[in-house]
Amino acid sequence: MFHGKGGYDYNTIYNMPIWLRNFTFSRIKTFYEDEKKAYDNANKGSNSTTVINKDGQVKAPEFLKKNKVSYNKEASQK
Repeated sequence: MFHGKGGYDYNTIYNMPIWLRNFTFSRIKTFYEDEKKAYDNANKGSNSTTVINKDGQVKAPEFLKKNKVSYNKEASQK
């Protein structure tokens, strides 16, 4: 029920033994701490890329630089 991020309803928590409440709370806390660490690691500066230079100009992605596409000007006029 928790991993759907729906949490627990009041009656379930109220009727839970104290030791189980504490255990459940600690597992949920650990889950969110691990999720935050994974999120922070994924968003570190070296892993992120941007398509805008410091000058404000848009850079072409690498895959576009490798595949130069030429268009036939005459075919587009018809």
